[in-house]
Amino acid sequence: MADEMSEPRRVGFVGAGRMAEAIAQGLIRAGKVEAKQVLASAPTDKNLCHFRALGCQTTHSNHEVLQNCPLVIFATKPQVLPAVLAEVAPVVTTEHIIVSVAAGISLSSMEEAPSLRLPDTELSSVQLLPPKTRVLRVSPNLPCVVQEGAMVMTRGHHAGNEDAKLLQNLLEACGQCIEVPESYVDIHTGLSGSGVAFVCTFSEALAEGAIKMGMPSDLAHRIAAQTLLGTAKMLQQEGKHPAQLRTDVLTPAGTTIHGLHALEQGGFRAAAMSAVEAATCRAKELSKK
Repeated sequence: MADEMSEPRRVGFVGAGRMAEAIAQGLIRAGKVEAKQVLASAPTDKNLCHFRALGCQTTHSNHEVLQNCPLVIFATKPQVLPAVLAEVAPVVTTEHIIVSVAAGISLSSMEEAPSLRLPDTELSSVQLLPPKTRVLRVSPNLPCVVQEGAMVMTRGHHAGNEDAKLLQNLLEACGQCIEVPESYVDIHTGLSGSGVAFVCTFSEALAEGAIKMGMPSDLAHRIAAQTLLGTAKMLQQEGKHPAQLRTDVLTPAGTTIHGLHALEQGGFRAAAMSAVEAATCRAKELSKK
């Protein structure tokens, strides 16, 4: 299996939206797979043109992807995924590794034939995937587009260690990929999926503070973004707790402690915690639906 993991293999995508494109782009740029070994499907050419621009193969047939690729990443909209899985189930074999990046669709709902109302069918038990299908679930975030994603992955009952290692090895071309229990996936959505918007709001607020004090807008936003980038790199590379790094910047009666005091007065820390909690709770609600 080690040799198999080190060799390029065909990777398929069912669904060709921005996240699928970002993952494909990362795999190709990192040399994990060649562009010609990637096959993507979608109902129309709207998004497939982006895959063609990368040099990938495309099709309108989901079955064709499964018939040609041992590892298939399903990147459809969550509400569409059950019907798509039911459609391709006849061509799924035990040789396939099925990966879902659709938010809110649990591993059990893909493995255990839940009761669903699919388009043009009655409410009944529908076998989404054949028994013993190797299924993994991935929760990515938007920075995968620039190969700096924060991803978590979790495996189903029949996916083994080698399947997880293979997927993790591939996805690290798009950023950091960590295996976690499935119960952490919704928390990851609140922390990292929605967290991108929280960080952008903070970056915008930092820049606007500088604009208020007289700095030109373009320069302020550029410096704010670089400050976030540099701080994140220090936290990762030095392995320090954020409180330690924050202390390194503090000097008695200096500028930073005055600024931190203003943040505390505004309830910044509590607001950030509440934002992650609210986003996580909403992710859990959507998962139940």
